[in-house]
This record gives sequence, structure tokens and C-alpha cells, in this order.
Amino acid sequence: MRTIKGLIFTLSLTVVFAAVAAGQTLVSLDGTRVNVNAQRGKVVVLSVGANWLPLSAKEADYTNTLVKKYAGKEVVFYFIATDSLSPSSKNFASNDALQKFATTNKLTIPLLRDPDGAGTYKRYGIDQVPSFVILDKNGVQSGPAFGGIDPKYDITIPISKEIDKLLRS
Repeated sequence: MRTIKGLIFTLSLTVVFAAVAAGQTLVSLDGTRVNVNAQRGKVVVLSVGANWLPLSAKEADYTNTLVKKYAGKEVVFYFIATDSLSPSSKNFASNDALQKFATTNKLTIPLLRDPDGAGTYKRYGIDQVPSFVILDKNGVQSGPAFGGIDPKYDITIPISKEIDKLLRS
């Protein structure tokens, strides 16, 4: 039985790592594959964080503010969790822990996994979490990531300016 569980875990990791390696497709907590770059005609905002990171709660607040502001507009939001899938990692988070994080922080957007962040960090030039990445209506990154969240500074202001610019184009 342990061998079967180990095999299933290894296959799950392989699928997730293969999806991340493609640089576009990530897996939601319910196993749905999501291509974040394939939302043609819509601006996509990626909120990249981690369950274990204290600033991710503030990031969730900022994300919720933006989700409310752009409700009904051609803007799609995703939270990308960079928590590890490996139980032996200090940054491990189970899907249940991530769901609890989403519920506690009232996130109503899809939560996707990038198990070590490497795919997301490399693809979007992220050097710290939490960060926000904005993709234009063609799925192309619009400028550098918004990172280095300072709880005393409302990062939704420059993010909103960028989203508004892209919605007008």
C-alpha cells in the first residue's frame, strides 16, 4: 500500500512539475489545469504568494480589493501558491492548508499551485513573494512584477493604473 501511495504521490508531482515547466499551465486545488496565459481578450492578474508567508495575508487583502474593483470587467485573477508539495519541506502546505488559507483570507479566486515557485519566478521575473504579475489581453506580461509589498503602502494603486491602461488598449 505504501508503494502505491508513493507512486501516486510521485506521479502527481511529475504532472505538476511538467505543467509548471510549460510555464503556462498550473493546477488548481481540485486538480483542474489552468493555462493562465490563454485568457485571450482579458487582463490577467496573478497574485503570487505562499501560505507560510505572513505578508501573504496582506496580499490576499489587496487581491480581494482588486477583485471587487474589477468585478464584471474583462479581468481574471488567480492566486498562485508557491508552497511545497513535499511533506519533508519546511515550506510544505497540503491542499487542505491552502484551502484554509483561502477561506481565512476570503479569497474567492482560483488558487493554483506552483510547488516550489521556480516556474512562476523564472517565467515572470519574480525575485520575491508576495508579488503581483499582470498579463495583457494577449497573455503577455505587462511590465515587471509588482513585488516587495509594504503593508504601509497601498500597492493596489499602481496595479490598478496598469490594469486600467490595459483595459483601454
